[in-house]
Amino acid sequence: MSKIISSTDAISLIRDNAVIGIGGFGGFSAPDEILREMAKSFFIHGSPKGLHVVSGISPGDLTEDGCGLSIIREPGIIASIYAAHVGMSPAIGRAVSANQIAGYTVPLGVYGQLLGAIAGKRPGVITRVGLHTFCDPRLEGCKVNEKAKESGRNVVSLIEFDGEEYLYYKSFPIDVCIIRGSYADEYGNVSLEEEAIYSEQNAMAAAVHSCGGTVIVQVKWVSKRGGLDPRHVAIPGALVDYVVQAKPENHLQCYDGSPFRPELIGDVRMRLDMIRPMELTPRKVCGRRAAFEINAGNLVNLGIGMPDSVASVANEEGVSHQVTFSIETGVYGGVPVSGVGFGASVNPDAILPITDNIDIYDGGVLDAAFLGLGEIDEEGNVNVSKFGSRCTGPGGFINITQNTPKVCFMGTFTAGKMECRIGGGRLAIEMDAPGVKFKKRVQQVTFSSRSALEKGQQVLYITERAVFRLEKEGLTLTEIAPGVDLERDVLSKMEFSPRISPELRLMDERIFHDKKMKISFLSQ
Repeated sequence: MSKIISSTDAISLIRDNAVIGIGGFGGFSAPDEILREMAKSFFIHGSPKGLHVVSGISPGDLTEDGCGLSIIREPGIIASIYAAHVGMSPAIGRAVSANQIAGYTVPLGVYGQLLGAIAGKRPGVITRVGLHTFCDPRLEGCKVNEKAKESGRNVVSLIEFDGEEYLYYKSFPIDVCIIRGSYADEYGNVSLEEEAIYSEQNAMAAAVHSCGGTVIVQVKWVSKRGGLDPRHVAIPGALVDYVVQAKPENHLQCYDGSPFRPELIGDVRMRLDMIRPMELTPRKVCGRRAAFEINAGNLVNLGIGMPDSVASVANEEGVSHQVTFSIETGVYGGVPVSGVGFGASVNPDAILPITDNIDIYDGGVLDAAFLGLGEIDEEGNVNVSKFGSRCTGPGGFINITQNTPKVCFMGTFTAGKMECRIGGGRLAIEMDAPGVKFKKRVQQVTFSSRSALEKGQQVLYITERAVFRLEKEGLTLTEIAPGVDLERDVLSKMEFSPRISPELRLMDERIFHDKKMKISFLSQ
């Protein structure tokens, strides 16, 4: 029996107040055809409404009314969201921030493992990931706004096992999911061969099927049974209830403007010298300084934002082959894509499902990780998940930072528009940005310095003008850029006085010349 239905019929299967899993990861793999039909149905019929959305890295293109979850931004459609990150869908993030919908944010790895627990009918996930961060019920318990706090719903609890503290994230039923694949046959077997990342598709389908729910998959094309290469089938038809064939404009590989990039899935190999080097800006300065923390043969994770500059620098220096870059999406090798395309890589060596990859990360496979920074406090705690009323969530940040021996946070020293001159081996701050990042206390703890010190992790905080290290004595200033004034450009821009290393030195002046640094990871 054929499982092919229209998007209109698919929406009729979603009841009001349902718990609904929505697939996708940032700029990739969102079921936009079905989401657009959902928005249309709500506008005409007022249904479905009051939905409780479950998502990983919520799909979107960083615009208010664009793609992904932002399609169903109309007040009334969503009642709550349980996700790892909502920043790619600004309209949804804003609704959480405005307390219009209840918001719960969890580490990406916990989200993926929870789908596995639900699929296996287990009570939840027991892990140390999230201890001493906002996920810990002694702090916020993953509840990021008042609606969540007032709901009476507790999604995580603190437990003790063999004398050790753990967090217990509770399973819950999911009624329906809308996810995306590349191709399907009429019996519901689904391949992912043109997806640049493998998000939670199979795990979500298994979880919803185990709950007795409805699994709906959007695809680009449908074939007769037997028309798919079984080696490419990632979701077996036994887990799939219905398939919707999308219009081409609602099934882009990525929201970055290109309908399909074969170099992201290994169909072609792109010449890396075709990737343009970055201009010499504070972003590149941070990427260059970070590159000095890599050794040949390292497996290195790069987070979203500033950290992608590390891959660009390595490619420009001709040393990217000496290291393997990895992204939380499960992509290994190649040169990671920046911006909306974050999560994919040009010329990847391997693409694993996100849910499998985070388990590997939790096991400590990474040698080093480079991640963004929002706020840092005097203890060395970092906040990247909530600023003022604006909530984004942690993504894979907590899994990565709690399980990697060397962690480097990267970002500009101040927040906002800054004017500076970089060249001749020096940095000159001409007009500083107004925002302070080095706070007396961070608003939300996404990275716990206490946990890092207990584990003996190496932790650096890299900015364009100063480098700090986490030491037992506290956050310690170890380097400043040549050309900056220590008091005027660094210390006066902080809400606290850091410890200053007795061996304070200048950052390598090669970082501040507009030419190649001629580095090699082999010699570091």
